Amino acid sequence: MAGLEVLDWALASLSRAFCSPLAVFVQIQGCFICLTLAIGWAFAASVRNKATRRMKRSIDNGNSFAFLCDDINDLEHSAQLKLPGVSVVMPLKGFGEHNMQNWRSQITSLYGGPLEFLFVVESTEDPAYHAVSKLISDFQDNVNAKIVVAGLSSTCSQKIHNQLVGVERMNKDSKYVLFLDDDVRLHPGTIGALTAEMEKKPEIFIQTGYPLDLPSGSLGSYCIYEYHMPCSMGFATGGKTFFLWGGCMMMHADDFRKDLYGVVSRLRDGGYSDDMTLAAIAGEHKRLISSPPVAVFPHPLASDLSFSRYWNYLMKQTFVLESYVSKVNWWMNRALFSSHCYLSWGFCWPYFMATVHILVALRAPCTSEISLKEAAASSCGSLLACCLVICTLVELISMWNLTKVEIHLCNLLSPEGPPVSLGSFNWGLVFLSLLVDNFLYPISAFRSHFSQSINWSGIRYYLKDGKIRKIERLKENGSKYTDLGGKHLYGKRTGPPTKSFLSSLCRRLAQWHQPKKFDI
Repeated sequence: MAGLEVLDWALASLSRAFCSPLAVFVQIQGCFICLTLAIGWAFAASVRNKATRRMKRSIDNGNSFAFLCDDINDLEHSAQLKLPGVSVVMPLKGFGEHNMQNWRSQITSLYGGPLEFLFVVESTEDPAYHAVSKLISDFQDNVNAKIVVAGLSSTCSQKIHNQLVGVERMNKDSKYVLFLDDDVRLHPGTIGALTAEMEKKPEIFIQTGYPLDLPSGSLGSYCIYEYHMPCSMGFATGGKTFFLWGGCMMMHADDFRKDLYGVVSRLRDGGYSDDMTLAAIAGEHKRLISSPPVAVFPHPLASDLSFSRYWNYLMKQTFVLESYVSKVNWWMNRALFSSHCYLSWGFCWPYFMATVHILVALRAPCTSEISLKEAAASSCGSLLACCLVICTLVELISMWNLTKVEIHLCNLLSPEGPPVSLGSFNWGLVFLSLLVDNFLYPISAFRSHFSQSINWSGIRYYLKDGKIRKIERLKENGSKYTDLGGKHLYGKRTGPPTKSFLSSLCRRLAQWHQPKKFDI
């Protein structure tokens, strides 16, 4: 009983402390964070809904190809002949369970203009090389696609190196270049929609889109879904945005041929993150980044995505804030670093405080501890806890609504594909992932800041003054799998993957799933 008395006393003390002016401010702030997210997701859903309604009106007016273009006359042969050439550059690394379906969706685009696909790999030893070779052989009579072996990077990240080699090899007549990650599942009309917008608004510097993560059921996959959802607000603007996602970027090909604003040299000389570097260049020169409302892509996460792989992915995301191309860019990254860390823990702490208030209310009838009964009698704690519960429900409903709207839009844009469903989502895990991801983000951000190095697909990069200064290849000792797609990086090999410093915590938070090993 002495233990329960100590617990009662501790709960009473915490409850009183959590009713102080500062604690009340923290809890009210948490409610405002929830409502701000809910409002942002509601606006994002409104933008996506407008695109859905426009497509439905077009279908009702007799355009059964509304998923390709708004005006069916744009499909006339004479109009198709005028379409500009597009080179699609896809930097690859490894091969996973969803890659083949993603690549098929990319090369079977229904764009009517000149189109070429450049699959760029580090070497012929990459498992992606053999998988892509087979894919190209299956479609050799229908698509213009080829594999480019880029070799090893020495001054920038391997992804950027592959992109720049792909740009060097693209057709000299291509007007636009589209960079795609290998986990992007395109809609049949995506390339056409992006190109039409570039033709309509030549002032656009970069066009981009954003993925809709489809969790596989593990806590790690839900944490990644939750991590991307707040960012999705910045891409659901229907036009101008300040955000850029490296998984889908369309640019003017001549910008690379002429090295406009140093896009090539700044990427090549120490570049770590393609999207952060290009976004900084766009901001520096007041150039337009645009995100059309139809540029949302279903992104199924690996069925064996463990919590440790999520943690490694989170570290890569926070590490990009350590890279910069100018002093202004450094200040902007510091502001993002500080605000995100503050808001993340500002989101989490109120739930701990509300838990204490609820425990006090539940425990008070069962104890003789006077201080606990006095704490329970106070309406302050119960009121704050109720407000947080209501705001959380509003937030989750808004997140559910945006996800539902985007799923519906994706199904309309890809009528020939298997329909995406909201039924598999576990909203209990969504709520848990909100807490876990926001709690871990500052830890990851500070670790990235002090380490100044990161392991990305078996390659360790070291930064100095915001640029890559050293590269170590960890093929024999590094992880054999990428984070989101569970991709096999090196073929059949043995040896345990390296573990993060939070591996013991990860095992407590979620069941450890060994990645499934499969050969190419």
